[in-house]
Amino acid sequence: MKQLILFPLVITLFSCSVFEPYKIPIPQGNIIEDKEIAKLQKGLTKDQVQYVLGTPLANTPFHSQNWYYFYSVKIGQNVITERKLSVVFDKEGRLKDWVLEDMATQ
Repeated sequence: MKQLILFPLVITLFSCSVFEPYKIPIPQGNIIEDKEIAKLQKGLTKDQVQYVLGTPLANTPFHSQNWYYFYSVKIGQNVITERKLSVVFDKEGRLKDWVLEDMATQ
């Protein structure tokens, strides 16, 4: 009789330890999509770039000619996607160059 009760209890306990709780994807930073990057053209003003990409994540007065955008998606401790975009302006405030680093870790 003890075995009939103990067996289902042990099976239930072991099966519960296999399942993990659902972990919510956590996006952080500016969403950087390829269609927005395609809109960038040399010579755009800072206002035009901000209209296309949004407010930069890092914009310091010491490097006012450089803007930095960062986007990351994490699920628990696992980083699913990371993208970094560096935007460089010339002295007149026109878009000079940009570099996109896509560091997907899947």
